[in-house]
Formats: sequence, C-alpha cells, structure tokens
Amino acid sequence: MKKVLITGANGQLGSDLVLSFSQSGYEVIIRTHDDLDIGNFEDVENQLNSIKPDVLINTAAFHNVDQCEAEKDKAILINAEAPAYMARICKELNIRFIHFSTDYVFDGYKNAPYTEADITAPLNVYGTTKMLGEQMIATENPDHLIIRISAIYGQYPCRAKNGLNFIQLMLKLAREKGEVKVVDDEIVSPTATKNIAMQLPALLDENINGIIHMTSEGSCSWHEFAREIFDYTNTPVTLHTASSDDFPAKTPRPKYSVLENTLLKSRGINKMMHWKDALHNYLDELNTK
Repeated sequence: MKKVLITGANGQLGSDLVLSFSQSGYEVIIRTHDDLDIGNFEDVENQLNSIKPDVLINTAAFHNVDQCEAEKDKAILINAEAPAYMARICKELNIRFIHFSTDYVFDGYKNAPYTEADITAPLNVYGTTKMLGEQMIATENPDHLIIRISAIYGQYPCRAKNGLNFIQLMLKLAREKGEVKVVDDEIVSPTATKNIAMQLPALLDENINGIIHMTSEGSCSWHEFAREIFDYTNTPVTLHTASSDDFPAKTPRPKYSVLENTLLKSRGINKMMHWKDALHNYLDELNTK
C-alpha cells in the first residue's frame, strides 16, 4: 500500500483529499498546521525522513490575499521557499512531490481561458509568491506536479475566510438581509474541492510532471454563480448586479481567471465537472447535513 502524506490536511481542500485517497486504497498520513509548520525547514526534513511517504501532497499556503501584501516576507517563505525546500528533500528521499498553485499567477487580461503554456503575470504579492514557488520547485526537483486551481469551495471550513465559502456566505446573507449585491465583471470557474480530490488519484497513475490545470468546466461571473445558488435552492432573495468598482479592493485581483484543463483533456483523463453540476452536487450534500 502506497503511503501519502498530506499537509494542510484539515483545510478546505486537504480534508477532501484525505477522504479521496483513503477511499482509493492509500495509507494517508495527516499533517495539519499544528502538526507541521512548513516554514520550519528542520521539522519538515525530520518528518519526511521519519515518515518516508511515497507521495507528499502540499496544500498548505499563505493565501489571505490582503495579508500577503502586508506580510510579504511570510508570503515568500510559505508560498515559495518552503515548497521549494520540500521539493528538494523529496528529491533526496525519492518522494513524489505534488503542490497546489493558483489562477492568481495570471493577470486576467487575456480574457480567454488560460492554458498551462501561458505566460504568468501576477498582479499581487500572493500571485507573485505562488509563481515564484512554481519556479523554485521546478529548479529543485524535476519529479514534481504543480496543480493550479481556482475559486475553490468545499464542505469543510476555509480558514482564510472566517470559515465561510462563497456559497455559504451568499445563503447566509440571503437569510439575514433578503437581498445581496454581487459583481458581474469578475469571471471565474468555481471549483468544488471534492471534484479536485476525486481527480487527483488518477494523475498518480499517469505519472505526469510539470504544471497542470484542474478546475471546473465552463465559467461564470460571481453574479451568475450566486443566481444559480439561489435558483437551485429556491432561496427567496433580491439579487442586485454590482461592478467590482462598487467594492474597491485593497489588493488588485485578476478580473478574468478561468483556467483550461488542457493537459487533463489531452491525456483523456479529465474528470472535472461543469461548474453547475458540481455546484448542484455540493448543494445537495449541504442540504442533507
């Protein structure tokens, strides 16, 4: 039985990965932030030497976009230097290294789905440090897989967003206020963490290296996404259209961050659902809890 070590294992994505790999027949070793601080290089090396997993999946990151601007050194450490160090130790110990990156490595000006071959051009510190992490990992270890994801949501709490994902926030605001204002000029591919977790084990069999995109099929504005949430759940609410200018952000973000699953499709292993289907499945599960 292959052994998989997952960092950030109690996070939104990590929790679903733990479940998926356990169901796929792997021995799963769980490491939360309390168990392993990836910024502590000595601890990282000691634990990897002790556990000796076949695969290390790193979901840990500093992904509060505004805080990254204020704490640039921490963002560089956690998003770039630490993953690079993990990649180096994995190379020494012959451990497969898988790391998660983001759509924020792009600036959004293309206004068409980004492929793995497109040139990165981040707009903020978070995107810049994740891009730097990609580059440093590739330098340290050729046997790596970097997975770019976008606009994720899951059943488990998101630490960076006070425990609420976009769907939960929309339903909460609808209940409490009866009306919601959502931007229609930011285009994304909302992606369920459960779908990512179901897709990933198949990639290990393919032994793919480099960068790969893994997001829901199709795209929508946040306003369209909110409308689908309310329509599918029959939630009584007045949904207003807004512009991103109505909610001035502290930190610049790409207005278009749709990723194309080019490599998944070229290998014939794309299991990523359309964003509407994934949303409906998520809402069905949410309703049964």
